[in-house]
Amino acid sequence: MTSSANLRPDIVLIGAGIMGATFGTLLKELNPSYSMMMFERLSDCGQESSQSWNNAGTGHAANCELNYTPQRPDGTVEITQALKVNTEFDLSRQLWSYLVTKGAIPDPQAFIHPCPHMSMVWGAENVAFLKARFQAMSAHHCYHGMEYTEDGAQIEKWAPLTMEGRDPAEPVAATRIITGTDVDYGSLTHLLVAHLKAQPDFDLHYNTEVEGLDREPDGRWRVTFKDVNSGERHSVSAGFVFIGAGGASIDLLQKSNIPEGKGYGGFPVSGIWLRCDVDAITQRHHAKVYGKASSGSPPMSVPHLDTRVIDGKTSLLFGPYAGFSTKFLKHGSLTDLFGSITLHNIGPLLDVGRHNIELTEYLIAQVLQTHHHQFEMLKAFFPNAKRADWKEAVAGQRVQVIKPYPDGGGFLEFGTEIVPAADHSLVALLGASPGASTAAAIALEVLEACFADRLTDDAWLPALKRIIPTYGIDLREDAEACRASRAATASVLNIDNI
Repeated sequence: MTSSANLRPDIVLIGAGIMGATFGTLLKELNPSYSMMMFERLSDCGQESSQSWNNAGTGHAANCELNYTPQRPDGTVEITQALKVNTEFDLSRQLWSYLVTKGAIPDPQAFIHPCPHMSMVWGAENVAFLKARFQAMSAHHCYHGMEYTEDGAQIEKWAPLTMEGRDPAEPVAATRIITGTDVDYGSLTHLLVAHLKAQPDFDLHYNTEVEGLDREPDGRWRVTFKDVNSGERHSVSAGFVFIGAGGASIDLLQKSNIPEGKGYGGFPVSGIWLRCDVDAITQRHHAKVYGKASSGSPPMSVPHLDTRVIDGKTSLLFGPYAGFSTKFLKHGSLTDLFGSITLHNIGPLLDVGRHNIELTEYLIAQVLQTHHHQFEMLKAFFPNAKRADWKEAVAGQRVQVIKPYPDGGGFLEFGTEIVPAADHSLVALLGASPGASTAAAIALEVLEACFADRLTDDAWLPALKRIIPTYGIDLREDAEACRASRAATASVLNIDNI
């Protein structure tokens, strides 16, 4: 299964999703001489959360997701988190543009398409919130070009399906930014992995499950893995291990036994989409339209009506309807949650349960929803929707991070958590949305956490700045650098710019 030349790879990547593919690509660009091995338990890359239909493909730039912009008690809106995610997506755009320019990705339209991002609300209180949000965001250069209206006729021009059949007396408001995108992360993962496979000293193993991570006397890692078809077991000695295995990352982090990973747990959230492939409908909606989340819902459960372009075909996706499953992976086991409970994380798990009753009640209500209730939720966005035009699709499984407090308690951490070993020889990625969109930013964080000694002018820094031209520049503060970066990447990726 492994050649004798690769029994001591420099780098082992566990998981062939967007995270492993992005980090592996970036690291191989910075040091082409690294020998790498990638292990994936399924038969192809990008089949869990990265798979095209398992996520919304939003190209999270925090343009439309209202959960990133909470309202303060005085009625104003906080946009700090939105700005962070917004400029992290710029880093992904820069990495993709570099790969397109280099020829590593032949055609950007294989994975990215221009698609306006909208937020839409109804009801007087929600309209007031969206107006305050627009005032805060449009004043910042990162949201140049954002539009706002309370005119139903204008919203109908932007997104006809959302207004047809709606009560004209109902207060409505929407924002739109035309520089949004739809990203097929499944296709992108395949493109990145194909590029990696073409590099020297890169070995890819599908149908391979990592079973053990053990320290060796010299500080390297003994990675034990099994061929899931034959049952044969093998091992290699790795200099650095990257755990980007989605919901399986918690189990692998625990197997590594690094002190930094003790106490971490996970809370799984499943999801259901409604999907429409009827051309007469999909051709009349060109936007991703996000609304307000229900009280207590997790961030990935904000309802939205999305244009999706996958394999050249335009579809509409609505949801997600959140639910609860004890699986940590869509292709996982019902025992995943129970198997992840240890003496170190039982305290944080119970603490989170005590302090998140609202989330628990929300998930129970979602699980108990009938198909009729689910469809009524769609009709709040698309009043004239017909049930026969929509089919149900299972979304990817998400695992929210439960992070330990020093006192033994814990809290629910949203986003992606990076857990590096103290000696920088291993790192695990835990968490969920907006991970895929910010994969380049996360990869850079891993570099800074584990390869800081190489980020110097006489080592990797010059190459890194060729790949990510704004590395070291805060695009939230430097308006000119932000404008120039977006113009350059929009030109290469063939997406809209203002």
